[in-house]
Amino acid sequence: MKVVSYLSIAVPFLMLSPTISLAAQDFPTSDPVIQRIWDEGMTDKSQVYRLAQVLFDSIGPRLTGSPGHEAAIGWALKQYEAWGIPARTEQYGTWMAWDRGHTHLDLVAPRKRTLEGTILSWSVGTETPVEGDVVIPPAFASAEDFTAWLPSVRGKFVALSFPQPTCRPDENWERLATPESVERMKADRAAGLQAWNTRMALAGGTRRMAAAVEQAGAVGVLTSTWSAGWGVTKVFSSWTRGIPSLDLSCEDYGLIARLAEHEQGPRVRLDARAAFLGERPVFNVVGEIRGSEKPDEYVVLSAHFDSWDGASGTTDNGTGTLTMMEAMRILKLAYPNPKRTILVGHWGGEELGLVGSGAFAEDHPEVINGLQAAFNQDNGTWRIEYIRMMGFTGAGEHFGRWFSKIPRAITQHIELDVPGVPERGGSDHMSFICRGAPGFRLQSNYPDYRQYTWHTNRDTFDKIIFDDLKNNATLAAMLAYQASEDPERVPRTQRVLPPNAQGTPQTWPGCGRVRRNSGMSR
Repeated sequence: MKVVSYLSIAVPFLMLSPTISLAAQDFPTSDPVIQRIWDEGMTDKSQVYRLAQVLFDSIGPRLTGSPGHEAAIGWALKQYEAWGIPARTEQYGTWMAWDRGHTHLDLVAPRKRTLEGTILSWSVGTETPVEGDVVIPPAFASAEDFTAWLPSVRGKFVALSFPQPTCRPDENWERLATPESVERMKADRAAGLQAWNTRMALAGGTRRMAAAVEQAGAVGVLTSTWSAGWGVTKVFSSWTRGIPSLDLSCEDYGLIARLAEHEQGPRVRLDARAAFLGERPVFNVVGEIRGSEKPDEYVVLSAHFDSWDGASGTTDNGTGTLTMMEAMRILKLAYPNPKRTILVGHWGGEELGLVGSGAFAEDHPEVINGLQAAFNQDNGTWRIEYIRMMGFTGAGEHFGRWFSKIPRAITQHIELDVPGVPERGGSDHMSFICRGAPGFRLQSNYPDYRQYTWHTNRDTFDKIIFDDLKNNATLAAMLAYQASEDPERVPRTQRVLPPNAQGTPQTWPGCGRVRRNSGMSR
């Protein structure tokens, strides 16, 4: 463990071999609960593979309000019931329910090719297959030119994203190409992007252009948000209300855009299905192991259950969900009578603005007031490697004591940032931090996650590293156990925040308004 600190924390770790199987003498403590947690979480007793295969392969993505999210909630409740852990749903509002069907997109001229693409979340589908030519916005000389061009899009698909000149990741170029080629590629790409943005600006920006071409009679819009990696795009929600919005792979979007740019007659055929099911109740799932001595003080295990639906929602945030489910299963067996109440929150609506956790915090002031610590996990499958104290000046001392009892096979990978500064967004721990309650993010490797699985079409079961998922669940259980047993409360004293990069004084982050409905109409 590396500690980045303004404080001095002595942590008497033993040097351990980072193996899955540890002998009793390899533990820095003789605490039998720590040993039982390890035995249940890091051996073949672990349940994470079984849980993951069902959740990601069979149930799949969990867009807020979708049938998939509802099915996942029912599945989670049954799991907790089987483990003897009381769990419930709590409605936090309503949202527009949307059900994805199939998307089939084909290039039919000037040659035939099935394209890799899907409609975006909350997009309309097609009642019957639709064909149309593909056009790309020209280089407008003025806003008037844009207005004059609009009638020409009637009955056509309009490509609205910058076509990447290469879909090779930069690291591939930098490793294999000559420096001169890399420099030329980057310069050409930057110039092309600037020209494209100028083109879009004359239409008022890409989103306004999407609305304008829809109103002008286009039959669909084609987009591609490349994530700078092999075969990976970001998949979000629709820019249009009455015509389909689609995401295409970097490679296939580039093909379509080049054909259109060179006036070679690209034509596509779309058959897509989607159903709007109305504004429906949406729920958090909350599980509880009641405290035996201090039931009105709380340790919270936190992860959001909803996802985008371009893939399976595996590392964002299915693995975080399973980390906390498995931690609760382990705690029920290894520590069934906690001193403080241990709650687990599987939040809805995180992807829509921390809605579920924000509503829970708003609706449960008793949990906020009695919170010992909340541990949130929301970024990928790699092992936990960084925990920031979020500006709570006394938190580092508690983490130091807790870590001193956790095997070095886990802690050796983790950097503690003491006292750190509070984040300004990002995930559900902010719903606690903004209310002055101690919430902490258990953070895995971020750059890899951000590029390849965060909100992408490749966020699938095969990306899981199960040894690391076991590690994370075991860590979460050990932290929850020790936070529950700690004779002292984690203090809420906040550090004086340093100025930001511009030299402006910073204040503690505040809580935004919790949005309780989608605002969509169908």
